[in-house]
Amino acid sequence: MIEPNKLFVQGQEEPPLAVLVGLCIDEDPEETEKGLAELESLLETAGGKCAVKVMQTKTHPDPRTCVGSGKVAEIAYWCREYEAGLVVFDLELSPAQIRNLEDAIGNDVRVIDRSMLILDIFALHAVTGEGKLQVELAQLKYTAPRLIGRGAELSRLGGGIGTRGPGESQLETDRRHLKRRIAALEAELEDLDRTRRTMRAARDRSQTPKIAIVGYTNAGKSTLFNYLTGAGILAENKLFATLDPTTRKLTLPDGSTVLLTDTVGFIRKLPHHLIRAFRSTLDEVVYADAILLLVDASDPEHQAQLETTQTLLEELGAAEKPMICVYNKCDLGASEAFRAVGTVAPNRRTVSISAQTGQGVNRLLNELQDLLQAGKRRVTFRIPNAQAGVLNRLYRDAVVEDVQYGAEEIEVVATVDAKTYGALRAYDLNRKEQSDE
Repeated sequence: MIEPNKLFVQGQEEPPLAVLVGLCIDEDPEETEKGLAELESLLETAGGKCAVKVMQTKTHPDPRTCVGSGKVAEIAYWCREYEAGLVVFDLELSPAQIRNLEDAIGNDVRVIDRSMLILDIFALHAVTGEGKLQVELAQLKYTAPRLIGRGAELSRLGGGIGTRGPGESQLETDRRHLKRRIAALEAELEDLDRTRRTMRAARDRSQTPKIAIVGYTNAGKSTLFNYLTGAGILAENKLFATLDPTTRKLTLPDGSTVLLTDTVGFIRKLPHHLIRAFRSTLDEVVYADAILLLVDASDPEHQAQLETTQTLLEELGAAEKPMICVYNKCDLGASEAFRAVGTVAPNRRTVSISAQTGQGVNRLLNELQDLLQAGKRRVTFRIPNAQAGVLNRLYRDAVVEDVQYGAEEIEVVATVDAKTYGALRAYDLNRKEQSDE
C-alpha cells in the first residue's frame, strides 16, 4: 500500500475524500503508481481529495471484485478510517464488479472507475450547448450497459429518469428512456455536425491554412492559444479545462493568415466511447493542414505523454500531417528535457517555448511559417477550356492569385503544394514550354 495522505486543515471544510485503487497486471509497479498519481490529479480536478492510495499486484483481475478479498477488506477499513465516501479504480470496472464492491465495502460508499471520473470532469467543464450534449451522450452510452438494478441511483445523472427505486419494471423503463434519449442526442449532434461541416467548407473555400494545437491535457494549449490570439478562453492548471474547440485568426510574421484551433486534451487510457462522442470536435484535428503538438517539458512524464498523444493521433488518422513538436514551460526548469528533443523527435521540427512568458514564441511562428511554405511553389497553369474542371480543383486545393480566360485556354497563377502540383503538372506553362523546346 502507498502511504496515506493526511492533509487536513483544522476548522476548514474539506473536499470529499476518496480511496484510490490501482491494479498492477503485467506491468512495472512504478507504472501503476504513475497511473495512480494521474488519477489523483483527475480527482482533484473533479473537486475531491485523495485519502489513501491502495495498490495490488495480481496476474489477472478478480472477476467478482477486481482486487482480492483481502484488499477489499483493506479498502473498507480505509473508508471507515478517513470517512471516505468514494472509491476510484484506475481501470474500467464491470457493472457486476461495481455492485459487488459496494456491497462488500458498505456504508453507502460509492465505487466508480477511471472512465466515470473523467466523465464527471467533462460534465463539470462543458460550457457550450454542443459540449454538454456530447458529455451527456458519452455518460448515457457508458451507463446504459450498467443498468443492473440501479434505477434509483441513476436519477443523479439528471437525464429525467424516474426515482421509484430498483426493480425489473423500473429497469426496463430506464432502459427505454436511455435508448430514446441517446437517439435524440445523436440526432441533435448530427445537426450540429452538419453546421460544423458547413463552416469547415467555408474555411476551405477561403484557402486559409488550418492549424490545430493538440497535446496531453494540461500541457498549456489554451495558454498558448490565448497568447497568440488574445482569445481570453479559460486556461487553468487543471486537467480537461478545455472541452470545446475554439478557432481564431492568427497573423504570421510574413503577414499571411492562418486559422488556429484549440482542442480538447488527450490522456492515457482515454475511453473509446469518449473519442466517439467527441468525434466532431476531434475532427478539427483530422481536417487541420498542420499540427502544433504541445508537450509539457517540465513534467517528468513528458516522454510518455508525447507517446500517448502520438498514439491517439494515429487512431484519428492524423499522425502523418505536417507537425511541429512544441516543448512548453521551458521557464520551469525544463531546459534539460529540451536538450533531449533530438532523440525524442529526430525527424521533426521542434521548438522550445514558454506560453506563459512568450519566450520562444517568435521562433515558433517562424517555424510554422516555414512549415506551411515547405514544398509550395508559385505556378502558372494553362488549362484548355474543355477541361475547366481543373480550375475547380485549384480553387479547392491551392491559393489562386489570378485567372485569365482566353478563347481556347484558361491561364491561372496559383500557389500549390507538392501533392496538388504532382496531379496538375501537365498544365504547368513552364513545363509545357520546356517540352516544346
